[in-house]
Amino acid sequence: MAGPTPTRLHRAARAPVAAAFVCASLFAAGPALADDGDAKEKSAQELADAAKKELLDAKSLHLTMRNSADDRDARTPALIDLSLDEDGNCTGELRMGTGGAKGGSVDLVKRGDEVWIKPDATFWKTQLPGRSGELAADLIGDRYVHGTTDDPMLDGLSGTCDLDSFRERLKDGSDRATKDELTKGDQKKVAGTEVVPLTSSDSGDSGDSGDSGDSKGRITLYVTADEPHRLVRATEKGSDESLSMTLTDYGKAVPKKTPSADESIDVSDLRDTDPSQAPHAA
Repeated sequence: MAGPTPTRLHRAARAPVAAAFVCASLFAAGPALADDGDAKEKSAQELADAAKKELLDAKSLHLTMRNSADDRDARTPALIDLSLDEDGNCTGELRMGTGGAKGGSVDLVKRGDEVWIKPDATFWKTQLPGRSGELAADLIGDRYVHGTTDDPMLDGLSGTCDLDSFRERLKDGSDRATKDELTKGDQKKVAGTEVVPLTSSDSGDSGDSGDSGDSKGRITLYVTADEPHRLVRATEKGSDESLSMTLTDYGKAVPKKTPSADESIDVSDLRDTDPSQAPHAA
């Protein structure tokens, strides 16, 4: 049976990459604009620098990434919700499908080199061609597929679960990002936390709605007003796409529980199954 290819799984895992570059485009910004009379002691760039340091120093994070693209695509994540750490451990879920498309969901657990994924039936039928998806859904049911990062079907998720990999992308993006200026907005509350919005000057005339013809949308970082200054939300709004990322649980350990053998099926069992056994559609 043809399982999910590395290309498909890399595509499913690309939202954290987008998140890293959204952050990088502002963390690499140049001199800050005047703070418009704000008497706070730190400039926009100083707050961005402090938030970047906290992010790069964090041993673990809870990252939630939402993609509200208009394009109808069942194979692109609309939501990635992961707790991950610098040792490559993680737990969480991916929900597939943008623009109203239904691509199913995947529960994910990674501990060291071991990986468990539990896609639902909609995911299998969307990702695998013909009756292979039906067969996978029928064979696996409500169990996890278990293997290691050495398996090409599963290693595409390794970068998603690796905080160090996320931070490397952030560093690489910072090196290449346009040196935009930052504007510090008025202090406000986000999820009960006092934050300071830091917005890129290179956002055209899109305003908060992001209705602009530019390929680059309006990017805003929300950094905690109190020390330590941490990034808790980042957004990018363009004409046809809206990305938002929320970061919480700095330094909180990733849960250690992994699925039991009774809850799992080995990834090799997927390859040993003949697609002709797939149930026929009614």
